[in-house]
Amino acid sequence: MADYITIKGYTLQNRTSDPLTAGAAGATWASGGDVNTARNSSRGMGTVNTAMIAAGGYDGSNVQAITEQYNGTAWTEVGDMNTAKSQGAASGQSPYQNSIMFGGSPALAVAETWDGSSWTEVGDLNTGRRELAGAGTSSTNALAMGGQNNSDNLAVTESWNGSSWTEVGDLNTGRAEDAGAGGSNTAALIFGGGPPNKANTEIWNGNSWTEVNDLNAAKSGVGGAGDVSSALVFGANPASVNTEIWDGTSWTETNNLSAARRMPGAGGTSLSSLAISGLNASNGEIATTEEWTAATITDSIIDTGKVFYRSDTGDLKVTLNVLGTGAFSTGATLPTAKDYMRGIGVQTAALGVAGTTPPYGQAVKTNSYNGTAWSEVGNLNLGRSDGTFAADGTQGAGIISGGQMFPSPGGVLDQTETWDGSSWTEVSELNTARDNLTSTSAGTSTASLAFMGGTPAPNTGKTESWNGASWTEVGDLNTPRERGSGGGSSTAAIAIDGAQAPAPANPDGVKYTEIWNGNSWTEVADTNTAHYYGAGWGTTTSALIAGTNPASNIVEQWNGTAWSEVAEMGTNRVLHGGGVGGPGNTSGIIFGGNDGSLSNAVEEWNIPQTVTNKTITD
Repeated sequence: MADYITIKGYTLQNRTSDPLTAGAAGATWASGGDVNTARNSSRGMGTVNTAMIAAGGYDGSNVQAITEQYNGTAWTEVGDMNTAKSQGAASGQSPYQNSIMFGGSPALAVAETWDGSSWTEVGDLNTGRRELAGAGTSSTNALAMGGQNNSDNLAVTESWNGSSWTEVGDLNTGRAEDAGAGGSNTAALIFGGGPPNKANTEIWNGNSWTEVNDLNAAKSGVGGAGDVSSALVFGANPASVNTEIWDGTSWTETNNLSAARRMPGAGGTSLSSLAISGLNASNGEIATTEEWTAATITDSIIDTGKVFYRSDTGDLKVTLNVLGTGAFSTGATLPTAKDYMRGIGVQTAALGVAGTTPPYGQAVKTNSYNGTAWSEVGNLNLGRSDGTFAADGTQGAGIISGGQMFPSPGGVLDQTETWDGSSWTEVSELNTARDNLTSTSAGTSTASLAFMGGTPAPNTGKTESWNGASWTEVGDLNTPRERGSGGGSSTAAIAIDGAQAPAPANPDGVKYTEIWNGNSWTEVADTNTAHYYGAGWGTTTSALIAGTNPASNIVEQWNGTAWSEVAEMGTNRVLHGGGVGGPGNTSGIIFGGNDGSLSNAVEEWNIPQTVTNKTITD
């Protein structure tokens, strides 16, 4: 007879230490290579602790123009800045390049960009300042926050678009003295600062600042890294080893630095960062570097859900996967601004298909995204635009159907095309030609579902199932409509909102959610806002819907029972593509659309996940 462990269980481990856990909660500090010039108030730029630059600072005698480059082991001096500065702010995430530094002591307005070999002066800040905070993702995307004009704490915020600075919404609390920050110019976080030392944390949504949960301890002179969903703060004034992590909702104290410091350089993310030089407890400049690194798949990470016994403490513990708060951040822009696109794949391996922007050539284009940049790949056989179409599958094997042909004379389509990773091929037609239809988001090129749409009138609830060779009509939606969104698979799908149009120019948005069980649709809880011409993705138990018409940044999340509003997009938009993501709604991407004019903006949705060891109590 088989025993329980053979059928279901596992051996309960007896341990004297917790296993490593993934994510920021399981990260630790370790010694790295010393900088060549000991100094404080330099600024770090980069996304990983093995490829970063540090620029500027004060060596105890002089303000420095020095730039040093780190390879994970040692620092090497490279090109100096044009203007020596300390206590400035910086933005930049590409290894060794594509960065910008701005402001600094004494109350400078100067800004410089780094291209990997040299610095170039660009447009000045509108308000010169020192001890400010900075966020951003590149040399064309930055936010300058707070600071001091040599007398007063400032609340001024300026946004950089690659050519000029624009004043935007002020902080709720003016601050200087090296507050921590992270994110982009549309979704940023600022924390700490002074004087006096502050615990305040604020989040920027692209339009205004909102106060959220405070740090556990008020502090200034800190290093900061990360973004609105997962951030890191370390060091403080006076010199401290204290480290805290932000999970999108609150701050938690975690593993400390090895040595106390204040006014360090910092860069990276909450998973991979550097604490660069600074001042020690005796107020002396130090050259040491510490590396903050999260556990990786090659480390000893325990499986989530496993229970183990700590024989040294007598604790019974379990490892849990903890989800933080989701948020949008800026991604690499599309090569061409357009709307009416459709998305296929996942966030880091996606296709953006077709879309409107004169001339007709854009309506047949396919753009491929690798998580960092877009490239053009094979064209469609039929251009589709001025009306949405069904799209499903993966970056290597996708399917599209229906839509509206472009340009004139156009017409509603029944044509279906499949993608093999390099080219599109026409296959069997839909049974009912239509535009403004949608599809599942987690289907495949051989098993997908297409539903709703306009024929062109009236709206329809027709649903068709694809088996890899042909379409078959199956159960209709309970509410006929068009211009909605969808998710799930061919056997477990979700249909989200849409519009019922008494006249083409005056559609009425509807708030209907329906779930498909493989045979029929069932109406469930309504969304809070009627979303049509938005973008959605996910499963029947975890989905997201973003945007609507007129253009908005409203985002709602489905938990299998009800919808709730969550973090907004950084940009109001409608007719955007994307809505593709990983399992559930933990990641996704939105691209293009229209916010009054055609857009090439890209935003990436992420819910941070950490694995933690939790003691089981009564």
